Amino acid sequence: MQGIHLLAEFHQCQGNQRLLDNAAALRELCVDLVRRSGLSLVGQHFHQFEPVGATGAIVLKESHLAIHTWPEHGYVSLDVFVCNFTTDNSSKARWLLDQLQQAFQPAEVETQQIKRGQPCAIPS
Repeated sequence: MQGIHLLAEFHQCQGNQRLLDNAAALRELCVDLVRRSGLSLVGQHFHQFEPVGATGAIVLKESHLAIHTWPEHGYVSLDVFVCNFTTDNSSKARWLLDQLQQAFQPAEVETQQIKRGQPCAIPS
């Protein structure tokens, strides 16, 4: 069930600033993108910080999305982890990360990709 864990840092975000400082807007974006990706949402929790900033996690049947914002720095950190037990979800995870990048429009992006778990044949 080898999986893929994508880590990203978005710097100098130029997109909709509401996504950086409003947990409800961040939740709406993330839930919409997860559903459109074809991944399976099973739970979620988002938190609004005062005076600004938000954090959230979406539990997926395939694993999770976690996202954290620092509006005062125009910074977002996030990770998308998917298991590839019954099907290869790697392209869905990459699509989700790409869509989040488009929404935040960072001037600079740092990403890492980590393979997790033991490789195995995906059942057909």
